Amino acid sequence: MTEHTPQFTADSSFSASEAQFHLTELFYSRTDARGVIKAGNCVFQRVAAYEWDDLLGAPHKIIRHPDMPKGVFQLLWDRIKAGQPTGAYVKNRCKSGRYYWVFALVSPTEGGYISTRLKPSSDLFTVVSGLYADLLKREKEEGLNPRDSAEILLDVIKAKGFSNYDSFQSHALATEFDARARGIGREVDPLQRRFLDMSRAIEQVGVETSDLTEAFKAIRTVPMNMRIIASRLENAGGPISAISVNYSQMLEEMSTWVKTFVDGETCVFARIRDAILRGQFLSFATAVEQEMIDGFGVNAAVYPETVDIQAEITEVGAHRKRFLEDTVASLDSVEAEAKRFARSVLDMKRYVTGLSSTRMMCKIESASLSDSGSSLVGIVEQLDACQKEIEQRLARMTELNSVIQANTGMLRSML
Repeated sequence: MTEHTPQFTADSSFSASEAQFHLTELFYSRTDARGVIKAGNCVFQRVAAYEWDDLLGAPHKIIRHPDMPKGVFQLLWDRIKAGQPTGAYVKNRCKSGRYYWVFALVSPTEGGYISTRLKPSSDLFTVVSGLYADLLKREKEEGLNPRDSAEILLDVIKAKGFSNYDSFQSHALATEFDARARGIGREVDPLQRRFLDMSRAIEQVGVETSDLTEAFKAIRTVPMNMRIIASRLENAGGPISAISVNYSQMLEEMSTWVKTFVDGETCVFARIRDAILRGQFLSFATAVEQEMIDGFGVNAAVYPETVDIQAEITEVGAHRKRFLEDTVASLDSVEAEAKRFARSVLDMKRYVTGLSSTRMMCKIESASLSDSGSSLVGIVEQLDACQKEIEQRLARMTELNSVIQANTGMLRSML
């Protein structure tokens, strides 16, 4: 008895159940530009429960599950039509009505698209499946069109802490690959490990820059407080007033640094982050494709004559080569951005040196004013604490940038 028999198909409890496949198994399909299936692997055919003759030549949406939000496919198609390799969680439907989940990697290729897919098994998958359910509910209740739904999905992803979809898909693929490796007792390749190390380093840089910005905001009121103190001291407040002007100019320069380094999608931090995450995504994608190639060779005997295995191996191999070339290009970007990063941190250290000079002048004025300078003591203490915190965070950012540069060098020798 198989999934194609009437007894199984008519059984609603069976049709609502999950089709099982092993963590080690990967799915593969290739379509033309319209999404019509031109080839696939035996895992895809078996789990989808279609005969080869029914699968080949059919639109890929033949396996689309009604539980999938339309916004996910809108986002997916928008990206791959723009030439962007894309990873997404997808719930599919078998011919029998059963379902199965995959994390799909879909990429443009000559004359169409190819997709390799693995079984999701991480905690992130549980979170995303819940997000999909919520989005599907909104689509139905609010009558959302696919594009509006896709925009809501992107907003939800950003609310979860991801800067953009590229950031999310890189994290998701690495997370699923790592969870899968642990599930089958396999080590993640050293090449992918180094990308993970860089990813963790740039994530920590994000934390440091956010906290550094908050520390900077905490001292923005200092010039105004100095002017208030100077006005109360009348003639004796002249030096303090001059210090406040100097400090205001310094803060303006630091504000410009913050905008250049932290703010927006083209800032120094965003550029190095995106280059690292793109390289990470491509690196893990090449590992999945290599495993797919190896799997074709093992199971070549089970394919019908209508599927030219050697041609598919050649197709995936050429695609993997392009991914590797793009990975190297990403490393070029990481190296260039890491140098900009180092120069930016050095600029901020110069500003902190100026901050130190201002702090010393405040101390001198405070001492010369005796009791009437007691109000300056609080400002000096505030500057002491903020300067120490900023210096510590800059030092940590320098260390993290060194980790990124070291891993970039090692990756170059491995590719």
